[in-house]
Order: sequence, then C-alpha cells, then structure tokens
Amino acid sequence: MVALLTRMEAGLALTPRSAELASGITLPYVEQGDPAGTPVVFLHGVTDSWHSFEPVLPHLPPSIHAFALTQRGHGDADRPAVGYGMRDFAADLAGFMDAVGLESAVVAGHSMGTTVAQRFAIEHPERTRGLLLAGGSSTFRRNAVVVEYEETVVSSLEDPIDPAVAREFQESTLAHPIPAAFFETVVAESLKVPARVWRAVFAGFVTDPEWAWELATIPASTLLLWGSEDVFCPRRDQEALLAAIPEARLVVYRGAGHALHWEQPERFAADLVAFTECLAG
Repeated sequence: MVALLTRMEAGLALTPRSAELASGITLPYVEQGDPAGTPVVFLHGVTDSWHSFEPVLPHLPPSIHAFALTQRGHGDADRPAVGYGMRDFAADLAGFMDAVGLESAVVAGHSMGTTVAQRFAIEHPERTRGLLLAGGSSTFRRNAVVVEYEETVVSSLEDPIDPAVAREFQESTLAHPIPAAFFETVVAESLKVPARVWRAVFAGFVTDPEWAWELATIPASTLLLWGSEDVFCPRRDQEALLAAIPEARLVVYRGAGHALHWEQPERFAADLVAFTECLAG
C-alpha cells in the first residue's frame, strides 16, 4: 500500500481510458507497463470495477503490460438493457482485446472474473497465454452462499442501492481489514451498479449452463490463488478446478478472504509476475 500512496502523492495516479468495442459497448480501462511486455488483462468481480486491481498495479514491474478493465454494467462502463451472462462478458473481453490491439494475453480474474476468464479460454484458446483465477469457481449454480444471497438480497434490490447492502457485501469478501480509503472506493463503485444489473448478473450465476466438462479443453497454464478464509468459493471449488483444467496448480493464501488481492496485493503481484515468467520459459 505504501507504493500506491507514493504514486498517488507524486501525481502518478492512473487515468482511465475508454475502449469502444465493435458491438458498440464502451468500457473504461487503465493501462500501465511496457507495451513490449507481457500483456495481462485483469477482470474484476461482481459490482467491482478496474479499481479492484488498484492495490496490485503499483507492485507490478514494467515488464507486465497491464490492462485493468471495467466490465459492462459496472463502474462507469456502458449498461446495456440485456446481456449479463458469462458468455456476454467473455465476448466483451474478446472485443476489448481487438479494440486495444492484443492478439493474446494472460487473463487474470477475480471471483466473477474467473468465470469470464474460463469462458474466454474455452472459446479462444489461441488468445489465452495463461489464466490466473483468484477466488474462483467453475460454477456458482450449486454454491449455497451465492444462491441464498441471490434469493434473499439481490432478487429484491431496487434503485437506489442501499449503501448498507454494498458495504456489507464488500465486507463479506474480507478476512482482514484493508485501508479505509480503498474500502470506501470499492463500496462507491458497487453503488454505481444499477439494481437491474445486480439482479441480472446474480440471476446468471444460478441459471447459466454449466461448462465444467469443457474445462478439460483449456490448454493454457492456469494458476489458482485462493484464500483459506474465503466464504464464497470453498476449497472444494478449487479442487474441482484443479481436477478439470489439465495445466492447473493451486497456491493457498493462509488466513486470507475472498478478496485476497486486496488483503495481500504485493504477494498477489509477485505470484502473477512469477507465473508470467514461467510462461515465458
């Protein structure tokens, strides 16, 4: 976090750009690093935005050409009336890569972002250099915590979103406190998401067809990062991914919660860098 504060104090905070996809959707993103470096596209979780990776980015070397994307319906991205299934998000990722001129990239997802990354890797194996899945699952349909949350909280949400709902949701992803200013940022980003998008995305979690059987077709090396105190994606979800993806391995962050990249951003960045170096051979 010291590096993040130092960059901000020096006036070097990242400035969001906009990518207009061929579909007409416009998505904000931030970019840093050497254009000749290893391209990595970061995908946030539900109700988050590119800010989700703001604690991680200062710890990355220039050799990582990083793109942190805000996905449709979230943050300041376009909010179409429909299209909030994981296949829609994966199609946006392909369109984003086209828009910024990336033939292929390492895709690093958190939570919802891991399912988008999986779908993208299944449909575009030639464009997937590697996968980093943090706090992930191959499906949320049989996840009792997610299903109950969708039924008891999300299905009845209306605008404006109650700040207490956003705050409690983000708190539930943590096992340890994070800097207060950053926590307020992620709560504010959650409040930007309209109730209809909350409902549509969570409904998709529990109704989208499963694709666990397709994970065996992913040829890319895959790094699973998981916090041992994750209340959303338990260890059995990680074991299922390990069993399904041929080139997968698991690293456990002892004591960390679902949002492990917020709690331990420096370690997350180091694991990502080591992973990309292994990919380079």
